[in-house]
Amino acid sequence: MTSLGKGAKGGKHTRIGAHRDASPVDAQLRARLDTLIEEGLDVFERFDREVRTRHFHPFIAADYERVLQTLITLRTPGLRFLELGSATGIITLMADLLGFDAYGIELDASLVTTARALAERHGSRARFVSGSFIPAGYRWRPTTADVGRHGTIGDGASAYAELGYALDDFDLVYAYPWSGEEPMMLDLMRCYGGERARLLLNGDDGVTVYSGGVREASD
Repeated sequence: MTSLGKGAKGGKHTRIGAHRDASPVDAQLRARLDTLIEEGLDVFERFDREVRTRHFHPFIAADYERVLQTLITLRTPGLRFLELGSATGIITLMADLLGFDAYGIELDASLVTTARALAERHGSRARFVSGSFIPAGYRWRPTTADVGRHGTIGDGASAYAELGYALDDFDLVYAYPWSGEEPMMLDLMRCYGGERARLLLNGDDGVTVYSGGVREASD
């Protein structure tokens, strides 16, 4: 199982140009990103056909263009980026191409192999490791009656030792949770995230950015 599932199930995934804004990136970089996104959607469609139609798997592709636009607004080369449940790695690869020092953690080793192959094919330096994005010792202890849900987050050895960084070493942390997993993600960052880190949670209404557990105002 992938480390982190997705909020919306099924539906169509947006192809290039459907809702693209004027991106402050040069034409050559934009072309590389477009090619990456198109291949990412092709890879997911094949995965959906060959794997997800046979048995449940929590990986569902994000709206890559929408996530890209958020990454562009936060673009600061040199910032360290981590994707929790990176699956085929497309978002981590986009972050790398934009200049972030990008890493992905994924529980499904076969998807890590796919992500590494895509990184090599697209000339990316992004790194992917297999394991759980949950730090060793973390336990979800909800403080309210609304405990949410986290059954689609698989169990496995924590990946941070192999990664060579702790969660609080990252400036931007991105995740695409299934509905109900958001409280746990916020608690995880409260317990282990960096003091100035931002958490990016993708969902039906777009990508929400949190700082210190507080939702940032959108422009």
